[in-house]
Amino acid sequence: MRLSSALRDRLVQTATGAGLALILAVVALASPTPAMAEGRIRIAEQYGIVYLLLNVARDQQLIEKHGKAEGVDISVEWAKLSGGSAVNDALLSGAVDIAGAGVGPLLTIWDRTRGKQNVKGVASLGNFPYYLVTNNPNVKTIADFTDKDRIAVPAVGVSVQSRVLQLASAKLWGDAQFNKLDKISVALPHPDAAAAIIAGGTEITGHFGNPPFQEQELAENPKARIVLNSYDVLGGPSSSTVLFATEKFRKENPKTYKAFQGALKEAAAFAAANPEKAADTYLRVTGAKQDRDFLIKVIKNPDVQFKLEPQNTFALAEFMHKVGAIKNAPASWRDYFFEDPLTAQGS
Repeated sequence: MRLSSALRDRLVQTATGAGLALILAVVALASPTPAMAEGRIRIAEQYGIVYLLLNVARDQQLIEKHGKAEGVDISVEWAKLSGGSAVNDALLSGAVDIAGAGVGPLLTIWDRTRGKQNVKGVASLGNFPYYLVTNNPNVKTIADFTDKDRIAVPAVGVSVQSRVLQLASAKLWGDAQFNKLDKISVALPHPDAAAAIIAGGTEITGHFGNPPFQEQELAENPKARIVLNSYDVLGGPSSSTVLFATEKFRKENPKTYKAFQGALKEAAAFAAANPEKAADTYLRVTGAKQDRDFLIKVIKNPDVQFKLEPQNTFALAEFMHKVGAIKNAPASWRDYFFEDPLTAQGS
């Protein structure tokens, strides 16, 4: 059985969650994806303002622009997925070239592919505080969650939200119980989780989300409150969402790779200097229904920083190795990011 490239790409673009892994397996068996030459890049993104730089790059066709400067016409394809597991599966199957997910999924796939595909970080998408929000009046700290509660995360045990929650649990209950709250966590896309928190009356009483969904919950449900802030757990501003790729793609597509990084740099400068226009871009590209002024406020939050250099990621890496979530111990953040001028000042 052979699948056309159009059908194969359509399947990947429309799939979300657990169903993606099965689709990718069928696609791989039916028609393995060949190695791509210069001039094509397929990017997996997820939901939220944390992907704003990709929205800007897409809206202004910055990858294509920087590709022309490198002497190559680049065809850019986009896939919207949900959860680090789905994104990692897409990257390893060859369905996408650039993966967008949290630091947790990056560390997982870096560890899994070390000495093989050698997946590493390409850039950060910025520093964003992630909030664990609850609508349960009895929950003041994570210690108050019970077996009757359910905490929504993009991917249980893998997403950066889930990893930060594990780190907070280890600090509270000890390393042996780092995954204590995994048993009441459920995988749910951010838009669905936010709707559940705002409406109330469902089994979802907590959501470890990202902007703008977490702010929307706080604004639209008077019972909603912040239980945990990722910056507090990690000890300050930190890169929450990052982009990563295989060593093969980076080596075989130097011009495309350089154009992509150039586009990110221009997008970051645009978002930082033009929060109103950036909000317009987000609404236009994603089709989101949030209020424009509300989004501008989220983007202007002093805790939000559009930085491409990874910041404050190593604490999570050390923790994941300590509890056995990854086998290889990175000596520093440089072990799981490619050595590029764009990220040279990271941490």
